[in-house]
Amino acid sequence: MMRRSLSLGAFALAAALLIQPTPSSAADPAAFVNQLESQGMQALNLPPAQRTARLQQLFQADFDVPEIGRFVLGRHWNALNPQEQQQFLALFQEFTAHAYAERLGQYAGAPFQVTGTRNADGTAIVSSQLNRTNGPPVKVEWHLTDRGGRYMVSDVVLDGVSMRVTERNEFAGIIQRNNNQPASIIAVLRQQLQGTGYGSSAPPRR
Repeated sequence: MMRRSLSLGAFALAAALLIQPTPSSAADPAAFVNQLESQGMQALNLPPAQRTARLQQLFQADFDVPEIGRFVLGRHWNALNPQEQQQFLALFQEFTAHAYAERLGQYAGAPFQVTGTRNADGTAIVSSQLNRTNGPPVKVEWHLTDRGGRYMVSDVVLDGVSMRVTERNEFAGIIQRNNNQPASIIAVLRQQLQGTGYGSSAPPRR
């Protein structure tokens, strides 16, 4: 079963801080993340349907969706034909947007601060935290890749847990339970999107 409270929590945190297209400059990763946070909290005031649509837009604009999708599927990516790859990326994007919309509220009003930046293997990593009143700070690392002079988010690490590594493990489990058929992930995501209860139940085990 998918450990949705962990992985979607990481995705939701990313969504809570990202709502508008990113700045074009890749000069200052800390300023980039700070601007995303200040814009992102505006999403909490949108009606649910508009919030979901906006989150889907931001995920496409500000996350490196093709790179994340390839990583999440791992060796299974090349087993899909080009049409199936595009279907997966579209469903993956929509699925994540719905998860964002449901979980945004838990971060409303939490003060946010950047605590440091560093570079690792060509990736800018911005350390930050959400200072909640009802619990310890939530530590978040933003992994940013420079794509043609602008940053795109390639991973979010929530309290030491990588968003995309968690999703990769979960999706591999779904494929394994479906007779090791990589294309089965498309049907599972599509079925999940047709239902309700994002974040409250695991995707169907087909």
